[in-house]
Amino acid sequence: MRIGIDLGGTKTEGIVLSDAGDILARRRVATPREYEATIDTIALLVSTLEANVQQRATVGVGIPGAVTPATGLVKNANSTWLIGRPLTADLQARLDRPVRVMNDANCFAISEAADGAGANADVVFGVILGTGVGGGIVVRGECLVGPNLVAGEWGHNPLPWMEPGESPGPACYCGKRGCIETFLSGPGFERDHAMHTGERLTSEEIVSRAEAIAGTARESLARYCDRLSRGLALVINVLDPDVIVLGGGMSNLPRLAEETTARLPSYVFSDSVRTRVVRNAHGDSSGVRGAAWLWPLQSRTSREF
Repeated sequence: MRIGIDLGGTKTEGIVLSDAGDILARRRVATPREYEATIDTIALLVSTLEANVQQRATVGVGIPGAVTPATGLVKNANSTWLIGRPLTADLQARLDRPVRVMNDANCFAISEAADGAGANADVVFGVILGTGVGGGIVVRGECLVGPNLVAGEWGHNPLPWMEPGESPGPACYCGKRGCIETFLSGPGFERDHAMHTGERLTSEEIVSRAEAIAGTARESLARYCDRLSRGLALVINVLDPDVIVLGGGMSNLPRLAEETTARLPSYVFSDSVRTRVVRNAHGDSSGVRGAAWLWPLQSRTSREF
C-alpha cells in the first residue's frame, strides 16, 4: 500500500493508492499555518488512512517547495512556515519509516505520466496553471529535478516574443519582470483583463462572458491562449516532449488545449509540431496520486528528498 499526502496552502489531502492505481481511502483536512501542527496533521492523516485499510503503508508527500539535498531543509515554499525546516527528517522520525518528499508540480507530472494523460509517453511535461505557474518533467518514468531543484520551472522565464504593450511585463515576486507566471497564472489572467477593460472580474466570470458573447472577455481569453502557446513553444524548443499535460485551475478554461495546440506551429522551431497538448486525466487528485507514486516505482525519482 502507498499513502500520498498533498500539502497545499489551504488543504491537505491524503489517499491510499493500490498497485492498480485505485484510491482505496481518502481524507482531506485544513492545512495548519504552523510547522509543528503540520507535522501533527500529516501524522494523523497517515494513521487514519492506515486504520481504514488496516495495513502499514509507504508515505510520499508533495509540498509547494523543495528540499535541499545537502541540508535537508525546505526552500522556495509558498507555505512559508516550512522554509528552513527539516521536514523529511521530522516526518521520518514521527512516522518511524522512510518518507519521500517532492515538489508538488513534480508530483503532478509523475501522476499523469504514470497512469494519466501522459501514460506510455517517453517524455512528459506537466504544467501547473494556477495561483502560480510551474511544471515537472518525467523522462521514461523518472522525474528530473536537476542540481538546483528547478527543472521544469518554466514560469520564471520571460514570456517569449513579447508584443507591443507586453514589455517589460508585470513585476514578479521573484524580483524580475515579465515572467511567464505573471501572464499565465490565474491572478495574471485577471490582471490582464482589468488592464485592458477596467473590469475587475474573476477568471470564472471572464470565461463565462467569453462563452456568452463576443467582446473584451473573448479577447482576453484569446490573448491568454496565445501567450500559453508562446510559453509552451519555448519548452518544446528546449525539451521537445511527447506530451504536455495541463493542470491547475486555469487548465479548466474551455478548449484551452485545442486553442493552444492550434497556435504552436507559429512559434515552434520546426516544420511540424507532433507534441500533444492535453488536459490532465486525474484533476485535483493528480498531485496526491503523484505523491503516492513516489514509492512503488523507485526509478521514478532520481533522488530522495
